[in-house]
Amino acid sequence: MPAGHHAAATPRIGGKLTVALFIVTLFAFVVESEFTQYVQTDLGYRQPFLIFYVVHSSFAFIFPLHLLYLRATTKYSTKSLIDGLSIAVSDHLSPLACPPSSAGFPRFRFVSFVIALTIGITLPGLLWFAAISLASVSDVTAIWNTNAFFAYIISVQVFHLKWESRRLLAVVLATLGVLVVVYGGSMSTPEETGSEVLQDFKRPTAPLIGDLLTLAASLIYALYQVMYKKYAALPSDPELVSERIYEPLPEADDLDIESSSDADIKDPDSACPPPFGFHPNFLTTAIGICTFLLLWIPIPVLDYFQIEIFAFPDSWRTVLAIGTIAMSGVVFNAGFMILLAAWGPIMTSVGGLLTIALVFISDVMFGAGIRAVTMGSVVGSTMIIAAFGVLAYDMAKH
Repeated sequence: MPAGHHAAATPRIGGKLTVALFIVTLFAFVVESEFTQYVQTDLGYRQPFLIFYVVHSSFAFIFPLHLLYLRATTKYSTKSLIDGLSIAVSDHLSPLACPPSSAGFPRFRFVSFVIALTIGITLPGLLWFAAISLASVSDVTAIWNTNAFFAYIISVQVFHLKWESRRLLAVVLATLGVLVVVYGGSMSTPEETGSEVLQDFKRPTAPLIGDLLTLAASLIYALYQVMYKKYAALPSDPELVSERIYEPLPEADDLDIESSSDADIKDPDSACPPPFGFHPNFLTTAIGICTFLLLWIPIPVLDYFQIEIFAFPDSWRTVLAIGTIAMSGVVFNAGFMILLAAWGPIMTSVGGLLTIALVFISDVMFGAGIRAVTMGSVVGSTMIIAAFGVLAYDMAKH
């Protein structure tokens, strides 16, 4: 493997904006988790798929909000921003297209691409929902969070990286930290943890099937992160200028190619390459629209088979809480997609495990208090933080 390629495959910490976004993303996930638990336990509104649908459909608001922000803070007009994004997406989807023609934006390839992204981010979530009713919460949580380990293995194979002992140690340490947090807490009695919800859980009905479904979800999610970095991230993203992990999408047959009229003639007034985060947020919004248009279909099916009986929220408090889940979910997923493009799947997935430590701290401060503190939660959270520190140090060195 050429040395240049290996260097390019090494993600970088990036500027202050990226680090700030990472911090905001972590706290958004904590808010989303805490309010999701609040809605389904304290308020008794147990509609996980419906909440999932509302949150993912809310992604549709990300791009318009980002566009308004750029209009207010930059010199670019709406037309120049859209034109620059259109050029970047067209070049990305049809990098070897024929000379410009009147075919315009590659709509067919873009729609197909968005559907693939939607499936990739939705399927693991649906498998998780299926598994949570079959296996124990501890098993599902622990197995799901092994996606950081799988992301590293897949990244090494896909990007032809060398096995690095420091990174492997960090990923394994983070994964073990999750196991310590999950099983260290699950071995405590409900009185020790201060959790009354655990007393209401029924025994798992099919733990082996649930564990296998969660394992499949974790693998698919890890693969999604790697493929997003490989195929969805633009080579011209401001945080990726020095990297070349990106690979254009494979060319389709001649009948499937729609050339872009702007692909080879770049307007000097257009915002190309797009501003930081603009392209990932555009894709995230497209996923939200696709979710809104397609994923309402399972709702009546789940209701018909009484898997999840549909019910509207019965109070404004529940509506506001779900709205908070949606808003925090929008912030988290927008930040996650940007970080995935900038940092890659290894750093992002391990960094995501820091949310376990933050949720633990949040439970201590706003939930069960000192009763939430167990040896497992303290040791496991410390292991996760240490693992992220090792990866951050490794990235900073490069």
